[in-house]
Amino acid sequence: MKISVFSLPDIKLGKYNVKDSRLDEVDKITKAKKKTYIQVELVGEDAAIDADAILAAKDSAADLILKDIDFVETRLSRSTDEKEKALLSKLKGTLEKEEFIFGKEFNEDEKKLMASYGLLTAKAVVTAQAQELEDLNGLLAKAVAGAEYISFFTTGEKETRAWLIKKGISAWEAAGTIHSDIQQGFIRAEIISFNDFIQSGGETGAKQAGKQRLEQKNYVMQDCDLVNFRFNK
Repeated sequence: MKISVFSLPDIKLGKYNVKDSRLDEVDKITKAKKKTYIQVELVGEDAAIDADAILAAKDSAADLILKDIDFVETRLSRSTDEKEKALLSKLKGTLEKEEFIFGKEFNEDEKKLMASYGLLTAKAVVTAQAQELEDLNGLLAKAVAGAEYISFFTTGEKETRAWLIKKGISAWEAAGTIHSDIQQGFIRAEIISFNDFIQSGGETGAKQAGKQRLEQKNYVMQDCDLVNFRFNK
């Protein structure tokens, strides 16, 4: 996941692990040889188009909106397509109310048109207060959540690991995050919720308490699910 940083010069660009106390709790039980957090990459403003989210100083949020308004007005003045003009007018109305595009409702045709625009506020924009800069890990976690990403966990003797996925994806799609072979050979997902895992003292206790669920491809992943994917090799 890439996060573009706007008007926050004290934050160094590069890759960061995002520590998660919930993964720490799992690891305390499993005692794996290795623990792996999710990782994000902070990139500059010039790489915003390819980023998944934007992290900006609170007082610079208006600048992002103004950049988008400038693009929309220029495009609107040149467009001859009625459907596009309707979309651009809709976008302009939202931006002029000082609201971000991200999170607004659009139909599939509108989304296809917008895909080529590179609008900054069509991405998740997370603003940072000055005091939040003292806790970069917390700020990065806020950006991840704001962009509607969640994590699922795998754990065992060798490694306890968090995997970053977009909220709302299926178990089949999540399997591909680990390896395409697991996705292609998907049989089922053995799921234990985070709370059940902790309260049962781990996988064995959760199984004995009947807390492990067998889910199929279309199961919608939940934040912090403990997962074991079964697949044909």
